[in-house]
Amino acid sequence: MKRSKKPVIGGIFTMISGALGMLGTFSYWIGIGEAGSGFGKGDMPPFVPSIIFGLPVPSLILAMIALIGGVLVLLRTRWMLSLVSAIAATLSFMPLGIPAVILVALSKDEFK
Repeated sequence: MKRSKKPVIGGIFTMISGALGMLGTFSYWIGIGEAGSGFGKGDMPPFVPSIIFGLPVPSLILAMIALIGGVLVLLRTRWMLSLVSAIAATLSFMPLGIPAVILVALSKDEFK
């Protein structure tokens, strides 16, 4: 079996997307900066254009799935769960999640 860098890059994108989604959720929930700055309580951070961002608990769950699933992608185990975590990464942080889904889908043959 030929091993490529696609799952590694897809896993890294998935984990970064999950981390940014968690940071954005905590910023929305707790607030890091002043109100109106984009980082205050209830403000949507400019770097997390999440589809379900107004719902902090589901958004946090999706970000955690993406973060944990990124490890599965790096280990190249359980392709279906890896793909689901990449889709969760897309819902968490779209600019990194879409390439993660594409890379994980293209590297199906490299998973156990």
